[in-house]
Amino acid sequence: MNKQIQDIAKRMYGLRDALDIPIDRIAEACNLTPAEYAVYETGEVDIPISVLQSVAKYCKVELTSLLFGQEPTVSGYYLTRSGLGTAMERSSAYKYQSLAAGFQHRKAEPFVVTVECKEEDCAMPLNSHKGQEFNYILEGSLMIHINGKELILNEGDSLYFDSAQPHGMKALHGKPCRFLAIIL
Repeated sequence: MNKQIQDIAKRMYGLRDALDIPIDRIAEACNLTPAEYAVYETGEVDIPISVLQSVAKYCKVELTSLLFGQEPTVSGYYLTRSGLGTAMERSSAYKYQSLAAGFQHRKAEPFVVTVECKEEDCAMPLNSHKGQEFNYILEGSLMIHINGKELILNEGDSLYFDSAQPHGMKALHGKPCRFLAIIL
């Protein structure tokens, strides 16, 4: 697994250890079994954003702290210049660029996400998390699977949905897809 995932896993473990939280309690907060949660702390598998959000909320820290190891400090405004958002590559197929990493107490998590998988070999793992999500396609085409239904989104299309529903996505036509994702 890549170094960023390993670093996030170390921060998850370190936070749980520092706060003296038993693994079964934090696993329950993430709607996981203790064994499922423990796998994420190894850093050997990708950690869904839903798990990271649940850990951050339960531990009362900013998601940015888990993702990037830095506490956000800005409260008036946070400017992100084109292409310069704090980046994270969760897997070879998914790259995230946070657009508000330095803003503290965010009510939403805005990202530019790039999905680079090819149709023929791209798995579409399903994910779910509390809240809602808005996706706006900036470039390319994306297939999104939401609770058993598959939708095709093209440049300029947008989708707002209940993110508690199982959902997954993959780029189409062998080309990367970039989209704005806002998680509420």
